[in-house]
Amino acid sequence: MKRLTLEEIGQIAGVSRSTVSRVINDHPNIRPAVRQRVEDVIRQTGYQPNSAARSLASSQSRVFGLVMPSILQSAFADPYYPLVIQAISHACNKNDYTPALFLFQTSEEEEKMSQRIVASGLIDGLIITADTIHSTFVSKIQQYDIPFVQIGRPPTAHAAAISYVDVDNEAGAYLAASHLVQLGYRRIGQLATAHNTAGADRDAGFRHALADRGLAVDEALVKVSDFSEAGGYQAMLALLDEGPEAVFAQSDAIALGAVRAIRDRGLAVPEDIAVVGFDDMPLAANAEPPLTTVRQPINRTGMLAVETLIDIVKTTPAPARHIVLPVELVIRASSGAVN
Repeated sequence: MKRLTLEEIGQIAGVSRSTVSRVINDHPNIRPAVRQRVEDVIRQTGYQPNSAARSLASSQSRVFGLVMPSILQSAFADPYYPLVIQAISHACNKNDYTPALFLFQTSEEEEKMSQRIVASGLIDGLIITADTIHSTFVSKIQQYDIPFVQIGRPPTAHAAAISYVDVDNEAGAYLAASHLVQLGYRRIGQLATAHNTAGADRDAGFRHALADRGLAVDEALVKVSDFSEAGGYQAMLALLDEGPEAVFAQSDAIALGAVRAIRDRGLAVPEDIAVVGFDDMPLAANAEPPLTTVRQPINRTGMLAVETLIDIVKTTPAPARHIVLPVELVIRASSGAVN
């Protein structure tokens, strides 16, 4: 089927080409009856405006970029990222924006990507993840006034000036560790991450909970992992040599790796070692045993990141917005609290 032009739409509606263009780009000075007539023709003919032409006319592309962290293997080994992408994509589509995913693996690729984003002028705004976004990337997009929102709290030195959406990671870890203490465990280990603010906040919450109950953190019971199941497996193998009674894993993927390591050593969860995770991914409830974990609202995080970015794009200058969402502890069998 032949693609209609603006002139042909105008002829059918009985208006000029420029009037059709102004209706498409939501120009305010159009009489309601004329606007309705043009919109009726567009709907009846199934006309789709050329996105490039529309962008030039409106100075907006209605494209939001999502920039993913550099360690792609680790990113996609963690179920969190696919769920974030899904949530952001859904929110973009709901608000008539097109999501564009940008992936990189090295700092050199990151630098080239930032240059292409700046040079293209075809991105209305960016959503970046906190994990390994370097300050040089943030500085570049700030230098060119590209609106952006970060998922995850930035490092303290940058946090005040950057808009972000995060969950209360410290409170979540506090709930997890407190739960284990209340169940009577004393040798409580942690499988912690070392490279981002979420990991640091969860570590702080874990330590705070133990301190509030008069327990000292045994550093031999703290092992470093990335956010993957494979990382959790290796870290748990190292932790098992220290004789833990229970373990808090900073993500569900880490927790599932820990459960596998415990079983491979001939031990049982929770009879020999209790396990608590963080995220409440869909797989947590179906794990064996079902995983006690801290639920974070991933869908709402993605939605608010998009809605916040839309507000920033529409508001100039826009003050930094800081959104921190609450979390909750979901108690299942892996912690030994449920028979």
